[in-house]
Amino acid sequence: MVKTAETYHVPVLLRESVDGLNIHPDGIYVDVTFGGGGHSREILSRLSKQGHLYSFDQDADAEQNICEIGSNGEKPENFTFVRSNFRYLSNWLRYYGVEQIDGLLGDLGVSSHHFDDEQRGFSFRFDAPLDMRMNKRAGKTAADILREYDEEELANMFYLYGELKNSRKIAAAIVNSRSTTPILTTKDFQAVVEPLFKREREKKEMTKLFQALRIEVNQEMAALKEMLISASEVLKPSGRLSIITYHSLEDRIVKNMMKSGNIGGKVEQDFFGHINSPFKLINNKVIVPDENEQESNPRSRSAKLRIAEKK
Repeated sequence: MVKTAETYHVPVLLRESVDGLNIHPDGIYVDVTFGGGGHSREILSRLSKQGHLYSFDQDADAEQNICEIGSNGEKPENFTFVRSNFRYLSNWLRYYGVEQIDGLLGDLGVSSHHFDDEQRGFSFRFDAPLDMRMNKRAGKTAADILREYDEEELANMFYLYGELKNSRKIAAAIVNSRSTTPILTTKDFQAVVEPLFKREREKKEMTKLFQALRIEVNQEMAALKEMLISASEVLKPSGRLSIITYHSLEDRIVKNMMKSGNIGGKVEQDFFGHINSPFKLINNKVIVPDENEQESNPRSRSAKLRIAEKK
């Protein structure tokens, strides 16, 4: 199901995130989350013909939105679409002969398109096959994981990525159920776990559960870590990172990288007590959508923007 760019994904914190890149018209920039093309379109509007934008997305559906970012439905000459996971940032930039970039933007939120596509299994609102793969060409599906992971692996996944306190009970229920009945659809999955949630918290807990499974399917945390490490290496001095996160797990990783220069957040200091980090923070306090944006786009409510500049 392919939608227009406008309905595929409404760009969150559009002005703030692109302003944060401090764009030089002749610079080289990367949008690692093309989606509906909203952020890419805004970046391109600020580039000269000598500038260039590389945009990444592993989903074939996103590629259909390229025609929306140029005039007359044509792809701009100073734009390159890379159909790949952003974890391979360094490899692809090397392939295109790019040694350094002036800025990188990432909107880590899952596109509205994915939640609203009834066939992809991202949402418990629809009865659909448990797929959840951003890249439908590769990797295990959500159903594969629920079938193959042992009880401890399932419990760890739901605890780490969904922050669910009853993760062990959930894992045990899945293992017990799958021994007699395969868990193949979103409704199959809900039927197994719903009895474990209190009615007043059911929707919130179910959201966390689906989030955890989606993160595991797409290896989102590992991909984010690899991308940020690559970004820190390819950014020029004074180059900017502008990253929008949506949950505490990914926000912690981004915060650690920007503050300390490493994923673990281990701060190293020089003899005088100054923090040794390749970055300086542009905004010490996270930027969040204003009331108008949250009202017009409810999915932006959990968004946090962090911006850092390479020293």
